[in-house]
Amino acid sequence: MLNEATKTKALGRLRRIEGQVQGLQRMIEHEAYCVDILLQISAVQGALEQVEKLLLGRHVESCVADALRSGSRSERQQKIDELLDVFARFRGK
Repeated sequence: MLNEATKTKALGRLRRIEGQVQGLQRMIEHEAYCVDILLQISAVQGALEQVEKLLLGRHVESCVADALRSGSRSERQQKIDELLDVFARFRGK
């Protein structure tokens, strides 16, 4: 579960990313230099990765920690498996 601080931080970052994507659209519409567009795309990807890290950290601090502390054996295993799947997806990028 997201706490208010994480939610506020994530939404703020996503709004900035939204602005960056709109800027990318304008760059393409105005036929900006390809390398400049590619650099902006890289910046957006980096910003999205920061949101991923923020949310993953919060998930580990709350959901995973709670399951490890007080969950049943199957709940603990489910959270561990879920986390391993997320790590595998990150590694596959």
